[in-house]
Amino acid sequence: MTSAAEQFASNMTLSSFAKAEELKKRLLFTLGALIVYRLGTFVPLPGIDPAAFAQGFQSQQGGLLGTLNIFAGGAVERMAIFALNIMPYISASIIMQLMSAVIPSLEAIKKEGEQGRRQINQYTRYLTVFLATMQGYFIAVSLQGQGFVTNPGPFFLVTSVVTLVGGVMFLLWLGEQITARGVGNGVSLIIFAGIVAELPRAIAGLLDQGRTGAGVGGGAILIIAILALSLIAFVVFMERSQRRVLVQYPRRQVGQKMTQGEKSHLPLKLNPSGVIPPIFASSLLLLPATAFGAIGEGAPEWLQTLNILFAPGKPLYIAFYAALIIGFTFIYTSVVFNVEDVADNLKKYGGFIQGYRPGARTAEYLDFVVTRLTVIGAMYLTFVCILPEVLKAGYSASIPVYIGGTSLLIVVSVTLDTVSQIQGHLVAQQYESLIKKSKLRGGRR
Repeated sequence: MTSAAEQFASNMTLSSFAKAEELKKRLLFTLGALIVYRLGTFVPLPGIDPAAFAQGFQSQQGGLLGTLNIFAGGAVERMAIFALNIMPYISASIIMQLMSAVIPSLEAIKKEGEQGRRQINQYTRYLTVFLATMQGYFIAVSLQGQGFVTNPGPFFLVTSVVTLVGGVMFLLWLGEQITARGVGNGVSLIIFAGIVAELPRAIAGLLDQGRTGAGVGGGAILIIAILALSLIAFVVFMERSQRRVLVQYPRRQVGQKMTQGEKSHLPLKLNPSGVIPPIFASSLLLLPATAFGAIGEGAPEWLQTLNILFAPGKPLYIAFYAALIIGFTFIYTSVVFNVEDVADNLKKYGGFIQGYRPGARTAEYLDFVVTRLTVIGAMYLTFVCILPEVLKAGYSASIPVYIGGTSLLIVVSVTLDTVSQIQGHLVAQQYESLIKKSKLRGGRR
């Protein structure tokens, strides 16, 4: 006998989608907002010499600029007003989440419910402005020092910083509008749109290299295509995998009736930290290159050496990248999943794990399970993120390798999340249609 969820899933056809007017409005709003974002990536920063910058970008696209260009949807290549994309907000969010776990005052604010969440979000916006201002200043100084500016001077520095910071805050506002009035997480969808927009050109460039014989051959392209599809399937499997911990609830008396004991489960993802560890690790590794770009040729010798050693695809870069991913995976997992809080909540509502006493013993068991899952998740993230760097080192840094790394994780994760939300809207529409067809009091209302 099929379950109610399976019956609803079988009813989700194109006809049911056509009847979901609210969902169609949300999808159209999301599409329109993403089009606005894409148009902004073609608006250049005032005062830039496009020809000189394009020539300079071609010589550096395998390094820092190429990495940032992936997430910015090509805005860095054109040095557009959205060149910083939404990355300062992502970095600020990660920093605030980590600080909320180690600073007691912020932890207390976080536990105040909706009001505390709003206050933490406000602090995150302030930190976003600060980080965007610093990054915008470094970019402006670097552009001016490398001769990409038509009229260098203080006026260019001020206008560039204000424009770049304004672009970040506009994208933050646009992402919040998508989350509230569209489908999916707005901030994630903006990054997703930037990555997907550059994907066709990267594939075309790779195929052109195979046709001309420059860089890779036809056999290597076929291997890369098979590897890309295999990695996508692997990422989907890992992101959907769960470790279900059985939770038992005893019989309880509700009024005059005695309810039966219930069994439930606590779903624990194999990768509870998501894409946060690779993003944070990439941000830290890009700091030496950012400082070197801002200082230019006058950088100290040790900074130049550091910039060479930590260039993408270098062995030291790969080793530190893997170590940072593993470290941030454990740190962030402990932040998002507090075993003591989960054990206290189970004890408060009468739930227990069979064979373990509620309280400290349950927390110890959950910590044991989560630690093992975190090891698997860290190995999975490290493998997916290190693979493109190994390919860059083995072939050429100019090859547009999109088959792994943070970009693949973001695309797959955002796609799965958006599809789940669309299914949720369709399920809600199915419930509403059933209520309207029935003679229940809720349908008449």
